[in-house]
Amino acid sequence: EVQLVESGGGLVQPGGSLRLSCAASGFTFGTSGMRWVRQAPGKGPEWISGVDSGGGIKYYSNSVKGRFTISRDNAKNTLYLQMNSLKPEDTAVYYCATGASGTGGSWGQGTQVTVSS
Repeated sequence: EVQLVESGGGLVQPGGSLRLSCAASGFTFGTSGMRWVRQAPGKGPEWISGVDSGGGIKYYSNSVKGRFTISRDNAKNTLYLQMNSLKPEDTAVYYCATGASGTGGSWGQGTQVTVSS
């Protein structure tokens, strides 16, 4: 059974940073592209970043490019999202999912990120 468990969310002031983690199990993590998706209150899911299975090819939405960095540690079966220069509009539930793009695959339960002063 595929399991994805996100952690690292919380309350942060504008301009601050957070690092999200996604612990994966139940599948061959090192052969799967992965992505981060967020959903703000009252809005649909927004793909924000993806990475190929080896970690060398990374993709970002325009809304986070230059501020967020996706990475992975295949030895630890863990996906990361380093978020810097956070803005109030980054407030959302953040999910990791299998596959570098698209809307399918397996999703975690999400972790809440709130950016507010």
